[in-house]
Amino acid sequence: MKETALLIIDVQVAMFSYENEYPYNGDAVLNNIREMLFKARENNIPVIFVQHTAADEYQKDTATWQICPEIAPLEQEYVVQKTQRDSFYNTNLKEILDGLGIKKLIVAGMQTEFCVDTTCRIAYSAGYELTLVKDAHTTFDSPVLPAEQIISHHNGVLKGIAGLKTTKEILEQIARID
Repeated sequence: MKETALLIIDVQVAMFSYENEYPYNGDAVLNNIREMLFKARENNIPVIFVQHTAADEYQKDTATWQICPEIAPLEQEYVVQKTQRDSFYNTNLKEILDGLGIKKLIVAGMQTEFCVDTTCRIAYSAGYELTLVKDAHTTFDSPVLPAEQIISHHNGVLKGIAGLKTTKEILEQIARID
């Protein structure tokens, strides 16, 4: 049984639909996630998608709520719907991970300073070994900092609880996971 899963957080159509904003390096990040997803599928690594659900552009069953079609989940893959930044809060994520015997998470997704950061911290506190894919998470510019600096800052902060790897390193690692 594999002890590692790929966790893809909030890569939803809404994130790429804002009229005046686009996620930093969004196309490259989406492509990196897609490559890891396909490699995980090829190697029977469990994939779990997290999908934010709220009363705005993330309202359930709307077009913008959907996971990006480039990485759409397969029927046998897990989709966890959440309402908070913490992917574990009031969701069945922990039960899924425990049921699969998962001890290690490869984390990618959106938004760096919100859901990715919070989920990494909670997962670490819950005892999971984490790898944050440093070129496979993104966000938007804020009024205070450009997105590139936010991402760099969080990579630096989260390396205290997660191993940092590039997509290329993860693609090489996935083939060796048993």
